Amino acid sequence: QVQLVESGGGLVQAGDSLRLSCAASGPAFSSYAMGWFRRAPGKERVFVANINWRGDTYYADSVKGRFTISTDNAKNTMYLQMNSLKPDDTAVYYCAYTFSGRASVLFWQYDYWGQGTQVTVSS
Repeated sequence: QVQLVESGGGLVQAGDSLRLSCAASGPAFSSYAMGWFRRAPGKERVFVANINWRGDTYYADSVKGRFTISTDNAKNTMYLQMNSLKPDDTAVYYCAYTFSGRASVLFWQYDYWGQGTQVTVSS
């Protein structure tokens, strides 16, 4: 059982930056993938970014060039550096983990989820 705990959300103004963290605990797998998803009020959960154990990354077009996903394997933590935030980035952000090793954009292909952290960007 992998447990994920997000942190780092908050209320910021447009143009500001935030860094989200996702601390993972539980069994370690030699190949894995992790991702960030978000759910805005009244909308479906959507893909933001993912990363696999090799360090390959992929981003949604809406965040490309502004967000950076990374991992610190020594700390078992994944990060999402969010720069140039916009009001449209307002959402609950969730981290996800799959031991399949396939970094998917589809939320149902992840095995474990965190509880979410709120990000609110004011204009």
